[in-house]
Amino acid sequence: MEKDLTELHTLIEAHFEKRKKEEEELIVLTDRIEKRRSERAEQMKIRAERERERQAKLAEEKARKEEEEAKKKADDDARKKMILSNLSFTGYKVMNLQPGTKRQTEREKKRKILNDRRKELNIDHLKEDKLREKAKEMWDLMRQLEAEKFDLQFKYMKQKYEITVLRNRVSDHQKM
Repeated sequence: MEKDLTELHTLIEAHFEKRKKEEEELIVLTDRIEKRRSERAEQMKIRAERERERQAKLAEEKARKEEEEAKKKADDDARKKMILSNLSFTGYKVMNLQPGTKRQTEREKKRKILNDRRKELNIDHLKEDKLREKAKEMWDLMRQLEAEKFDLQFKYMKQKYEITVLRNRVSDHQKM
């Protein structure tokens, strides 16, 4: 009987020691969990702050670009009004830039090229059938230019799609 009693006491002591160890482990684990939660909350706070800063920068950049676009558009409108006021109404007139005053911008170069390509339309002396032929030629030219425009737009969209696909592949590859 005494032997059973001592064995029971040792079992009880072993059980309480085991329970005490488990409680200590539980306390350590809960402390680790709380510490990790606080670290995670701080990381999320930092990430949210960075995202707000990024959004603010994007908004600022967008506003700046819109302002530049508005300024550029206003300058273009003023330039167009000046050009239209300088054009004579007898037909298109080639703009002559004064050489040596300033370097030609890309836009001015483009205008010069377009003005060189543009043909004067002399239809005053043509009869009705010749006018119809001229109109048909112009219509065919316009259709051809529209077809080229469509082809170029399709090519642009296809290249844009391919770039997107390739970027996605690169990002997927970098994640591995």
